[in-house]
Amino acid sequence: MDLSDRVALVTGSARRLGREIARALADAGADIAIHHYSSGDAAEQTATEFRELGVRAEPFQADLRRPAEIELLFEEVVGAFGRLDVLVNSAATFQRRPVLEVTPEDWDHVLDLNLRAAFLCSRSAALAMRKGGGGAIVNIADVAAFQPWPSYATHSISKAGLVMMTRVLARALAPEVRVNAVAPGPVLPPDDSDTQERERLAQLTALKRLGAPDDVSKTVLFLVESDYITGETIVVDGGKSLRS
Repeated sequence: MDLSDRVALVTGSARRLGREIARALADAGADIAIHHYSSGDAAEQTATEFRELGVRAEPFQADLRRPAEIELLFEEVVGAFGRLDVLVNSAATFQRRPVLEVTPEDWDHVLDLNLRAAFLCSRSAALAMRKGGGGAIVNIADVAAFQPWPSYATHSISKAGLVMMTRVLARALAPEVRVNAVAPGPVLPPDDSDTQERERLAQLTALKRLGAPDDVSKTVLFLVESDYITGETIVVDGGKSLRS
């Protein structure tokens, strides 16, 4: 897929990893719909920076835990840009909670955003993409999809579901829409991580170093542009999975 004059929506793209993914797509020539929930100022700033690359960029606000707002988001994006070619499901929450302390509210808080919203976004995107002749969806999973983390139970479960959802949708939406996933490892620790914590995370990898956001964004770009790959999940974790 040549991204020139194509339109990409990246959820959660005002900040952090979502922003880096959106930047890689913009660098490749795509117009960008920047979704955010509560980072309006950051989304406006991101849009301004992307426009300097010569592409169109517009911010859109939506609470992806609310199905009605998801439907409205896609109506607004397609209405503004006239089409949709790429969706990256990047928006997510990361909640620490031991299994025996997980409440029904905790479950809904994480699964509604990390899994249900990605499914509903993919469904809406596929309808728009089929009208435009096809497209590509990339889900941002996590190595937790393959490694049970008892202190992050809902996170692990949601990301495992996202990997299976990728495979199901790849079959259901082919041949018009390709669906793949990227499962990052330690590429962007929390902002409040200190040097000691970052070194600990680095030592968990086979390569003995943390990754960078562009390790993930380059992989997303590869999957978007590679027309003969669908239903796959690429792990980007510096070999952390090899040591578990």
